Amino acid sequence: MSGAGEFSLRQIALPAFGPSVLYGVGMGAISPVIALRAHDLGASFAVAALMTTVVGLASLLTNLPASSLTARFGERSALVAAAVWAMAAMVLGATATSLPVFAAAIFMVGMAGSVFNLARQSYLTAAVPHHLRARAMSTLGGTHRIGIFAGPFLAAAAIALGGIPAAFWLGAVTMVLAAALSLTVPDFEPATTAAPGAPPVTIRSIFTRHWRTFATIGIGVMLVGAVRASRQAVLPLWAENLGLDASAASLIYGMSGAVEMLLFYPAGKLMDVKGRIWTAVPCMAIMAAGLIWVPFTSGFTALLLAALLMGVGNGMGSGIVMTLGADHAPASGRPQFLGLWRLVTDTGVMGGPALLSAVTALVSLSVGIWTTAGLAILGAVALGYWIPRTRPAEVPGRNVRASARRRGSPTA
Repeated sequence: MSGAGEFSLRQIALPAFGPSVLYGVGMGAISPVIALRAHDLGASFAVAALMTTVVGLASLLTNLPASSLTARFGERSALVAAAVWAMAAMVLGATATSLPVFAAAIFMVGMAGSVFNLARQSYLTAAVPHHLRARAMSTLGGTHRIGIFAGPFLAAAAIALGGIPAAFWLGAVTMVLAAALSLTVPDFEPATTAAPGAPPVTIRSIFTRHWRTFATIGIGVMLVGAVRASRQAVLPLWAENLGLDASAASLIYGMSGAVEMLLFYPAGKLMDVKGRIWTAVPCMAIMAAGLIWVPFTSGFTALLLAALLMGVGNGMGSGIVMTLGADHAPASGRPQFLGLWRLVTDTGVMGGPALLSAVTALVSLSVGIWTTAGLAILGAVALGYWIPRTRPAEVPGRNVRASARRRGSPTA
């Protein structure tokens, strides 16, 4: 095995980050047109809008099965299978002639995403030494965002040539490429091996052993997921409230996302050098400040500035959820732990927008946005209290490189 000082992210850049970019492009290609495709198949506007939540719901429901699949077959097999499954879902979405079939296709997309995202995180957790872990995780998140950012532009060109189904055909092609590139991911020994005489590793045993982590830092990352998901709804809703047209709202949203992409690597380096708390708390605090500001904006420029501030905050937290999950994941039972970790995060992702919607319906949009800001403040407090103050190099043994080794490889 290479020494920690000899390891470079460039060694694993293509297999680690290439599939993530391609998968992100595919998801970015179809995300803006899911509701439109559903409407073309006969859905009302309300049902079409609801269809966009199916991906998240499917991911939430399949996180634990995804962890079992990854633990049994390994990260490489899980990545390839997920990409192939997503490709089949894209083809089904492009060719669907009824709304139930299309809904099944979108559910399949969410299932694939659950497996793919868990497997890529598990792979990096095992492959990357601790002193580079946050940079690896933030780069993983950043490359996925680059794909999500580029996908709609490529889809726009495809749609101009072949209509809305062409976006799904584009997604199918990118998933085939992601599957092919995933074949280059080095294989690892199964991460489920228990010590001699110890009971088998299960999701239940992992939760029993690590419930305090889920009940403390897990609450913090749940709040991170809630705030991030709610922010995606806040910007277009407030833009519409101000009477801005769709192009202006898209520009605001896009520029906020561009700021995030500029910060993913610096954020990861700061986490590696100074510690996780140095980005986790500012991420939530800055997001809270931006959300508090939004209801006071009255035009394009002010809302853009608030969105850019939130983009800085979200960019500061690039990779924080995956990094904290990797820090606390045991070598034995790593996929099961990360499956539970993603379940906690996705609960926040689904719950945040639901809370925003409920408060908006009961009171007003402004109060709904300020409620989301309150969640961000709670997240900053929770993470600031529970994240260890130790520097990365001083974190105890659970945070060193996982003990899994590449099969037949002299350098794990």
